[in-house]
Amino acid sequence: MTTPSLEVISTQLESTNLRDRMVALANLRDIPSEDAVPLIKKVLNDESMQLRSMAVFALGIKQTPECYPILIKILETDPDYGIRADAAGALGYLGDNRALEALSRAFYEDTDWLVRFSAAVSLGNIKDARAHDILIQALDSQEVVIQQAAISALGEIQDIESVDHILRFAQAEDWLVRQRLAEALGNLPTPKSVSALKYLEKDSHPHVAEAARISLERLAEIENQN
Repeated sequence: MTTPSLEVISTQLESTNLRDRMVALANLRDIPSEDAVPLIKKVLNDESMQLRSMAVFALGIKQTPECYPILIKILETDPDYGIRADAAGALGYLGDNRALEALSRAFYEDTDWLVRFSAAVSLGNIKDARAHDILIQALDSQEVVIQQAAISALGEIQDIESVDHILRFAQAEDWLVRQRLAEALGNLPTPKSVSALKYLEKDSHPHVAEAARISLERLAEIENQN
């Protein structure tokens, strides 16, 4: 199936029919970023939350210099928490470590757990070691999903200093937390990581045991390379 021309997509994005607008936005998949972004901007304030969400996500994928300031503004000012969470997630896709400050602020100040969760995930995605303090604090969150995001992110940024902080989750009730821990430890080569992974390899949940096995293999490979 051939992608419609920019003119056709642009016209469709102004259609009164939501389905037309959604199809048009989806058709931007194969359009170069510099052509796609001006068209994505047309629906950033659409009446449909679903379409807005798709548009915000698209700014994380179709990367141009313009995407960063737009996403920061949405994260900081949009009244809808779902859209703010989408913006936080899209900033992670951009991988621009200028976003560290805005994502940290969103984590500390946003009242909605979904936004804080997205911010924690994206702090891992941008792989900036300066996120250490905020992610360690996130481990104490009341929300289990935020604990999971923080553990994963500390693994992503390869924060060796975090090992002592995350090992307390080796006996977490939620198996997903234990799985995230097993995955993260595979990026954190220390003797304590290996000991914890050998323990998690015997976990009663197969996903946790499998994640631990894979991480042990990864750590063995890292050691062989050194």
